Amino acid sequence: MSADTLKLANGFDAPTQDQWRGVVDKALKGGDFEKRLVARTADDIRIQPLYGRRENAEAIAGETAGRPWRISARVDHPDPRSANELALDDLRNGADSLNLVFPGSLSSRGYGIACQTLDQLEAALAGVTLEMIALRVDPGPLSRINAGLVAALIEKRGLDPAECSIDFGMDPVGNLAHRGMMAADWPTVSKRVADAAWCLKGKGFSGPFLNCDTRCYHEAGASPAQELGIALATGVAYLRILSETGWTGEDASRAISFSFAIDADQFMGIAKLRAMRRLWARVEEASGIDAQPIRINAESAWRMMTRRDAWVNMLRSTVATFTAGIGGADSMTVLPHTQVLGLPDGFARRVARNTQSVLLEESNLYRVADPAAGSGGYEALTDELAQAGWSLFQELEAESGIVASLKAGGIQSRIASKREASEKNVARRVEALTGTSEFPLLSEGALEVLDVKVDLDRGLAKPVDGSGDMDFAEIIAGLLAGKSRDEVTPGPGASLVAQALPSTRLGEPFEALRDAADAHKAKTGALPKVFLASLGPIAAHTGRSTWIRNLLGAGGIEAVVSDGYETAQEAADAFKASGTTVACICSSDDVYARTGAAAATALKEAGAAQVLLAGRPGDLETALSEAGVDGYVFAGQDVLELLGRLQGQLVAA
Repeated sequence: MSADTLKLANGFDAPTQDQWRGVVDKALKGGDFEKRLVARTADDIRIQPLYGRRENAEAIAGETAGRPWRISARVDHPDPRSANELALDDLRNGADSLNLVFPGSLSSRGYGIACQTLDQLEAALAGVTLEMIALRVDPGPLSRINAGLVAALIEKRGLDPAECSIDFGMDPVGNLAHRGMMAADWPTVSKRVADAAWCLKGKGFSGPFLNCDTRCYHEAGASPAQELGIALATGVAYLRILSETGWTGEDASRAISFSFAIDADQFMGIAKLRAMRRLWARVEEASGIDAQPIRINAESAWRMMTRRDAWVNMLRSTVATFTAGIGGADSMTVLPHTQVLGLPDGFARRVARNTQSVLLEESNLYRVADPAAGSGGYEALTDELAQAGWSLFQELEAESGIVASLKAGGIQSRIASKREASEKNVARRVEALTGTSEFPLLSEGALEVLDVKVDLDRGLAKPVDGSGDMDFAEIIAGLLAGKSRDEVTPGPGASLVAQALPSTRLGEPFEALRDAADAHKAKTGALPKVFLASLGPIAAHTGRSTWIRNLLGAGGIEAVVSDGYETAQEAADAFKASGTTVACICSSDDVYARTGAAAATALKEAGAAQVLLAGRPGDLETALSEAGVDGYVFAGQDVLELLGRLQGQLVAA
């Protein structure tokens, strides 16, 4: 078949934007175009329904153009030998990067490898050929000591630091945001971090040494633009630390990496990563630094993970991996689907690992550099998101920088407003959580995790006060000599305190309702129940019956269902035998007009303490209310409030 036979549109004129808009306005029949077809993001960025191709667009330069991103596996089992077994299994089966998660870090969640000594870290990485993989140190408390342990291990093994790909993950600003405390005042911490970076560079490590980790801000509810502005402000703070101690601009920029949480919002996630590269290039330009690609580490977002129907986390993580790959991440860590339930076992880790392998090797996502380039929608989102992120960065700089803003609570208050708006969207199911707020599975079985007790205080004990403030070279020497991390950690001093950001998951409010319902079942033998008075034939009521059944299930409430009742009295008789005190009438508007009021009256006479109706009443509200309808259940209302109230009534009955 020749190419000419496929040119089916050659005989037609290309439609213009005005022509398309005319057809749309006709279809809307006077409806508001802005309200009906234009969406808005958390940063109030307008998303149009249609974009034209961006002509002459150029791909955004990334570090890994044309080669696969790194598949990073977590090393987070508290026991070093068990952690080693899991890590080796990951490396044998597709991973080419390890993420060392120490206790107390943001992503440890009460676990993390317990490496008090160099020997314990050696045990955790036994058999791992470090010069053949990438190694990332997850940012966390005392990250300078964590970096020292890794550097000491490289020296102990006699490896050439220049041959090792290590991101040392020092991020005191991120730790301040996450934990609300910095080990010392900012000038002291800056001096320590600069000393560590200089020492590592002097030993031949290429870095990065400092990491701008925005995951804690994402977990607190930050918008994409806020994440970008904070990442820029943090990166500039680290640029200043290094530049003031003699680093060239180019070396200082190469010494910094960035970490982002990626959720299931494909469009904003891709735009976020693309915008970050553009923005940092602008920082380099303004600083007189020759632009160079930055390293971006991505991780599937903790905030989107759910405890209920955790299998769905696989789907969310797949979208997040696709997003990170298209957006240009240099490494990706997929949280196993059981991460919220406990320490994942080998099967969950395998699924997380293979999610990336499939998208890399079968979908070939890495082969095209910046495939979103030229797409009108992605280019527009990238532009507007970059502008919004830059504006916040300027605000933070005007507040004397990221550390000062955290100390004063400026960042926290900005994020709180976005978090509250997101929580309202979740409560109203505008932002749907499959398996949790939408399509819940009341009969789900338990998933397996490793039998390791979670300890949220793990690794948070105060260090002994016996080392003074050693420089970084002395820390490495001490660890090589067999000292524990406590013995090389500075004792308590004047710390910097800020309001810690909360770590939240979107599904937590619904999970709390499900937990309460399960507790009721454990006590009584049954979940709370609502009787569905489905009126008329299946075709008349099935839409609303199915919808209300799923809505109730999101709160752990079981719906008593049927194929439908022909008369109001038949529904009332079935209600008497249901063993519940609440009924919900379900059917079409036409059936409501004919028998809705009669059904409400019959249900009340049958002993219903509360009668609800699925849908908005419209002109029937007065008649339905007078007949006994106590409330209406419809799309867009505060479902969490409704379910909480219903559950309370049913449990108390």
